Amino acid sequence: MNIQNRAPVIANGRAYPWPKVPAIAICLDGCEPAYLEVAIAEGLMPNLKRMRATGTDRLAHSVIPSFTNPNNLSIATGRPPSVHGICGNYLYDPETGEEVMMNDVRFLRAPTVFSRFYEAGARVAVVTAKDKLRALLGAGLRFDEDRAIAFSSEKSDTTTKADHGIDNASAWLGMPVPEVYSAELSEFVFAAGVKLLKEWAPDVMYLSTTDYVQHKYAPDQQGAKDFYEMFDRYLGALDALGAAIVVTADHGMKPKHNADGTPAVIYVQDLMDDWLGKDAARVILPITDPYVVHHGALGSFATAYLPEGADKAGIMARLAALPELILVVDRAEAVKRFELPADRIGDIVMISGETMTIGTSEHRHNLAALKEPLRSHGGLTEQEVPFIVNRVVDLPNAPVLRNFDAFFYATTAAAL
Repeated sequence: MNIQNRAPVIANGRAYPWPKVPAIAICLDGCEPAYLEVAIAEGLMPNLKRMRATGTDRLAHSVIPSFTNPNNLSIATGRPPSVHGICGNYLYDPETGEEVMMNDVRFLRAPTVFSRFYEAGARVAVVTAKDKLRALLGAGLRFDEDRAIAFSSEKSDTTTKADHGIDNASAWLGMPVPEVYSAELSEFVFAAGVKLLKEWAPDVMYLSTTDYVQHKYAPDQQGAKDFYEMFDRYLGALDALGAAIVVTADHGMKPKHNADGTPAVIYVQDLMDDWLGKDAARVILPITDPYVVHHGALGSFATAYLPEGADKAGIMARLAALPELILVVDRAEAVKRFELPADRIGDIVMISGETMTIGTSEHRHNLAALKEPLRSHGGLTEQEVPFIVNRVVDLPNAPVLRNFDAFFYATTAAAL
């Protein structure tokens, strides 16, 4: 039952208008703006072209690091990592010496917009491609009142009413569980979104994809064109059902390879070992996750923990002199500039250039699974993302407009 004309929902200090029609945010993982430009120019995205012409078309900034987990949780909470605490896919705990995945709900420090709408009586749906995000995005939802659904394409055949709000989502949708490294993993998300909108009528819905295609294909390659043509069909169906829709991305994507196709990498742990002694410093790559086939754990953002008594200023100066790195800052500056949680980053933060990635030690990266020239993200050059609304709303542009404003403007458009 949709409940209209209610008071705004407050989430993390922001007031979200109660939607009169379903409010949908779509996160196209890795959607460098060039993908849309190429596909539209070739006539492959008539629905998005129409939305840009008759709605609102802007560019926004993602959070830094421009990785999947920090940005999805920023979109889900409407706030930067300094508020919600998720500042990477991967975390080092200096107290325990452990490196762990940051995909457990215990790492989340703020409620999601979804949980706040649920508490206010709304129907909420969350569909994500990979299961690594599902628990975080579904935090605070309960599935015993038929008002919440949250599942992933990856594990869609194991969903239950008690834990996900739906039994066997794969059978429900009539689609097999897709291969995790495939465009179909994202198509499953779109197809589920359309079916949920038709049959279940959520007040708020989030659809989040995987960037397998974007890691694999440049904007002008056929695999990318096929993906965006496919997405446009589902987007048209969602639009035709009357929803207010925001299309944005968690980060962009850039080529990170040499002329011969080999990955372009600077191995900073090896440098630190030479300067300070083996394993005296600890370099952490927050892009690290279980799905390394398409990026080899190589991105453009890294943080380093230094041993006690190390010459931090001297090490920073040596790093800053390297042409591969475009920014080297200490923890205090990184916290201030990128709105990061101070207790979850190292003493130094490094960002590499548009065509360069940062690795730990060369022997620790198994790049055998990389079948195409490396494309990756994480830095400042992948911060610009699309922000398109299928209705006319008053929007700023980047850098004021952030991808995590998606639900504020989706609900604003849905309340018109």
